[in-house]
Amino acid sequence: MGGLILMAAEQSGGNTSLGPLFPELYDVVWSLVIFIVIAIVVTKVGLPRINAMLDARTAAIQGNIDKAQAAQREADEALERYNAQLAEARVEAGRIREQAREDAKRIVAEAQQQAGAERDRIIASGNAQVEASRSKAQAELRSEVGVLALGLASGVIGEHLGDDRNATAYVDRFLADLDAERAAAGTRQ
Repeated sequence: MGGLILMAAEQSGGNTSLGPLFPELYDVVWSLVIFIVIAIVVTKVGLPRINAMLDARTAAIQGNIDKAQAAQREADEALERYNAQLAEARVEAGRIREQAREDAKRIVAEAQQQAGAERDRIIASGNAQVEASRSKAQAELRSEVGVLALGLASGVIGEHLGDDRNATAYVDRFLADLDAERAAAGTRQ
């Protein structure tokens, strides 16, 4: 650059004063020396420090990126584990619901079976009581009918038939005939 300025000054014959645009030769030489010294110092001292600082900053940024990627991988893995656990919990909940339904059906069936057995027992007990009452009433009626029949027969015949064994046999035979007629009438209908 200094050579261009010198050439421009020589072409003009050296008698043009450019002022500050054309400095003296010693100023140009010293400026060039200082510029070279500064360039060497910056190149030897400043640039390695700047490069080291940039490398450290790059390494820190890369480390942060690696940490972020590791955290993202961990988050993805945790999400996968969570989704797997959620799916497993849903399957388990479905299994528990199905088991509860089966248990409810089984409990209802057992309750119905127990209720049926209790109903049958109550019916059988009631039937037995009715049969016992009927048998007792029949026996009482037979004895009362026998006494009444003997009383009527005694009144018709004019003799007392109460102590006679034949009288009791007559009454029993009469009642048996009455039962047979009733049974025959029931089969006709």
